[in-house]
Amino acid sequence: MTIKTILVPLDGSVVSRTALQTGVQMARSCNAHLEVVHVRTNPKDAVPLLGEGISGAVIEDIITAAEKEAVERARRAKEIFEETCLASEFPRTDNPANCDGPSTTWIEEVGREDEVISMRGRLNDIIVVNRPTDDTAVSATMTLNAALVETGRSVLIVPPEGAVDFGRRVIISWNGSAEAARAVAASMPLIEDAEKVMIITMNGGDDASSEAKELGQYLAWHGVNAEIETNCVSDHNVGEILISKCADWNADLLVMGAYTHSRLRQLIFGGVTRHVLSEAKIPVVMVN
Repeated sequence: MTIKTILVPLDGSVVSRTALQTGVQMARSCNAHLEVVHVRTNPKDAVPLLGEGISGAVIEDIITAAEKEAVERARRAKEIFEETCLASEFPRTDNPANCDGPSTTWIEEVGREDEVISMRGRLNDIIVVNRPTDDTAVSATMTLNAALVETGRSVLIVPPEGAVDFGRRVIISWNGSAEAARAVAASMPLIEDAEKVMIITMNGGDDASSEAKELGQYLAWHGVNAEIETNCVSDHNVGEILISKCADWNADLLVMGAYTHSRLRQLIFGGVTRHVLSEAKIPVVMVN
């Protein structure tokens, strides 16, 4: 598939600028349309959560303060959009007939960001989001999970430090799952443009080696000559080893399936997806 539409949620935070910059870079590389969305929260949605015994005056003060914060966040988000897109010189349009190169559009909605992104994400080729950290809002994690689990689309997760240049050295984490296959298919434009590609398997054994060779053969039909590395590690070390391999090989993009085991199991006991989401220092393409 080709990448022709890219969705970037922009919440107005400093770190959200890095996701937008990455989206701009990808739009330029793929000649794609960049849809930038800011979701302004409705302060009145929080009223039912305040509980009983709170006076009307207090509730009104809380709503007023929340409205001010929402307006300020929207202002910051629009400012980031204006500055970044002015530098990129992308034309602004929502009509595909008006542009044959990279373009962008600004959209502002009221509601919950995770719900808006889960709906809009289904009609975009890829969603670019920041990797949540301990310092980011809970809503950022909710938006990421909505993008991964509820859209059926690929998600490019950008580290807090940003990604000025990526996609030259690509590692594919391959376990033969449907999720990993969808991640490879969604990332083919990036994989085909890479200078080096490595397929890494972590469960060892003849079956894993055979599956990796089959993926290598599939990529060869797309003109990609991939290296293959088969590892045998215990389940609880896979995420850690994968991150280490990316660093050792100087990879600048990781492609993998998300939640290939039960998502509930991974949330409770940990797992590869959870570890990569918390530790990756390079951009990661994930598909559930």
